[in-house]
Amino acid sequence: MEIKDNTLLRQFEANTNHGMAIVEYALQERKIFLTKLHIPEDTEDGWVKDFIATILEIAEEKKWKVVPTHPKIVALFRKNHSFKQFLPPGIKI
Repeated sequence: MEIKDNTLLRQFEANTNHGMAIVEYALQERKIFLTKLHIPEDTEDGWVKDFIATILEIAEEKKWKVVPTHPKIVALFRKNHSFKQFLPPGIKI
């Protein structure tokens, strides 16, 4: 999956068969806050999980901790225990 980090708009972008998927973010110190999720209708849940997982790989490369604030992203963190390793200390979901 190819993801573009649009630093000007502070969002990750990826193309799906149904349009563009976007995760908006805010950076603060060594943390990235995933604030909004825009996914085209009819996009499969598995694709969304892979999209977030790829963003987490980018965060890991840059040594960022991840703080999900959008409810759908928080739900993905709850379902996928492997994602929890990216949370900063003291943050529990």
